[in-house]
Amino acid sequence: MPTSNPYAATCPTRLVLDRVADKWAVLVLGLLGEGPVRFNQLRRTIEGLSQKMLSQTLKNLERDGLVHRKAIPTVPVTVEYSITPLGQTLSATVDALRVWAESHIEDVLAAQARYDAGSSTVAN
Repeated sequence: MPTSNPYAATCPTRLVLDRVADKWAVLVLGLLGEGPVRFNQLRRTIEGLSQKMLSQTLKNLERDGLVHRKAIPTVPVTVEYSITPLGQTLSATVDALRVWAESHIEDVLAAQARYDAGSSTVAN
């Protein structure tokens, strides 16, 4: 197998980087890292995530081998998602992004405010 170069446009690792750089994927993997979760519980817990986007995110994560889908024969059918062993190897890493964002949001907001204040001065 040739060595990967994620800086090259044709590198297949970019597909994985695109997936894990998605905010919804990060949040879904973080929740599933705590244990299996039903579809509707994921939708209720992750505010702002539409049913369509959740479905698409879960399908992509399942296709990549990061998430397992289990249909439970109830009326109506209940669907539960869990993280796979491969997904577990990624979960802690991407959850660190969420933790970093929570820990540094004040710094980022302050930097944005300083930047925006400087930009408006230059524009005038």
